[in-house]
Amino acid sequence: MYPYVRMFKEFVVHRNAPDLPFDGVHVSQHRVWPWDIDPFMELNNGRTLTLFDLGRLLLGKRTGLLKALKRERWGMTMAGVCVRYRRRLRAFESFEMRSKAIGWDDKFFYLDQQMWKKNGECANQVIYRVAITDKNGIVATARVREAVGTVDGEWILPQWVQDWIKAEDNRPWPPS
Repeated sequence: MYPYVRMFKEFVVHRNAPDLPFDGVHVSQHRVWPWDIDPFMELNNGRTLTLFDLGRLLLGKRTGLLKALKRERWGMTMAGVCVRYRRRLRAFESFEMRSKAIGWDDKFFYLDQQMWKKNGECANQVIYRVAITDKNGIVATARVREAVGTVDGEWILPQWVQDWIKAEDNRPWPPS
């Protein structure tokens, strides 16, 4: 089940958090609960992706994106993800999540999210390709940035993210 109670808690905990610029980092604290674990007593890989939703939602709130989504009647969908798992997060272990935007192209925004153990090790990292949608499909990032009102200029995505985008563009769809 989706962690609605956790989501509500995050919005309450961060209700007075200051606004962030588009390139700001949202930092939040979490714990691995028994309903998050797999048979090996560690954070389940699927639950990891669900928990990253919490960071994205609060990042969207703090950057003004959620207000724009509501005002424009837009939706937000994940159009791709690249995941790297490196350290286990065990039952009852606490961790810090960091969420930030790293850039965009004409159709998608790219977000970097990380979970850090208390000993300073990065447990995992994801790069999300995010599309903002309306009833006609994907909304151009220029239009979204205009609606948010705070995102100017151009960002150059890191080379490894550009390489991932190229690899995704070469991936056959539909799969055979």
